[in-house]
Amino acid sequence: QVQLVESGGGLVQAGGSLRLSCTAFRRTFSNNVMAWFRQTPGKDREFVAAVTWSGADTRYADSVKGRFTISRDKDKITVYLQMSSLKPKDTAVYYCAASQSMYFVVSYYHDQDYPYWGQGTRVTISS
Repeated sequence: QVQLVESGGGLVQAGGSLRLSCTAFRRTFSNNVMAWFRQTPGKDREFVAAVTWSGADTRYADSVKGRFTISRDKDKITVYLQMSSLKPKDTAVYYCAASQSMYFVVSYYHDQDYPYWGQGTRVTISS
């Protein structure tokens, strides 16, 4: 069974930073678009950021643009989400996801395009 494991969540004050990590086990996703989504209680999963297989191209939700950075290590085993200038509205469970494509498709921000998911890591931002 393929596993994506997130880590790095926690509690920080508004204005602080966190770095989330996502590592795949039992297979690699070196040739896949990887993404981060987040979810708060009672709401649908929300797209946050995505990166192509090479790391050369990225996409961000408007709500995090300029504050979050998605990247993948040179071996393309781990994907990171560097979050800065955090706000209380960033509080959510953050999920890592892997697609089946190397490049962005039109619906890259739809969670239905990602068949592989991690268990999530909770991020709480205090005001």
